Amino acid sequence: MSEAPHLLTEQDGAILIATLNRPDKLNSLSAETMSLFEQALHHFRDTPELKVLLVRANGRYFCAGADLRGNDEGGPARTGSAIREKHRLRLHGMHRIYDEMEAIEKPIVVAHHAACVGGGLELSLSCDFRLAARSASYAFPEGKFGVLPASNGVSRLARIIGPHWARYLIMANLPASADKALIMGLVHEVFPDETFAEDVMKFCRHLAQQNGEQMGTAKIAIELAHDVGLAQARNVERMANSALMLNPEYLAGIERYIQSIGGKSKDKE
Repeated sequence: MSEAPHLLTEQDGAILIATLNRPDKLNSLSAETMSLFEQALHHFRDTPELKVLLVRANGRYFCAGADLRGNDEGGPARTGSAIREKHRLRLHGMHRIYDEMEAIEKPIVVAHHAACVGGGLELSLSCDFRLAARSASYAFPEGKFGVLPASNGVSRLARIIGPHWARYLIMANLPASADKALIMGLVHEVFPDETFAEDVMKFCRHLAQQNGEQMGTAKIAIELAHDVGLAQARNVERMANSALMLNPEYLAGIERYIQSIGGKSKDKE
């Protein structure tokens, strides 16, 4: 009897749903998982009618991290430089995949119904929105082995929640409940377990109705504004809006709005 696919995909209107599907292995991230996820990611990127990617999981864990029993190409690294290159180029392509997630100009949502640990949390950090059920929890167990989470677990984590809470998760090696993760800024919403699936889909459908050009531009502008000083961040805003405000969809929408409130556009004065 063949093993079920490590990742399942389905489409719900404009939403592509990718579901981690190794419940017996606590959804640990295998080579197959990452390969199928990358295929789904490219399909999402290249299909105009798809507006939102939702990442979720089956089973009692969202994800227990990377599959340490899986074979990674190239064998064990025995020098510092080899370890650094392994992180950058191998690990089932994780760094390449996470970079692509952050570059795609469409929203990616991850829904944590249960524990999200190690590599599962690192994958989640490259999503645009993180939603948690009340029973979700978060941890980086790498500290127990005397190492750091090195595929987003320091770089992206510190960028999202700041060094204050990053120290709590990494240096102190303490777990966080969903409510604490909300305080940290690690997740955007915490929903009741009983309505979690419905609340997640409601959020995704809301995103799918938003203006795609605005969201794609905002995704780039927010990252750029975070990286530069205030004056240059304001230039980022102006540059972004100078393109968006020439969009025929925006011009038509403003015209409809003016007419709806009984005004008239300057062009017709």
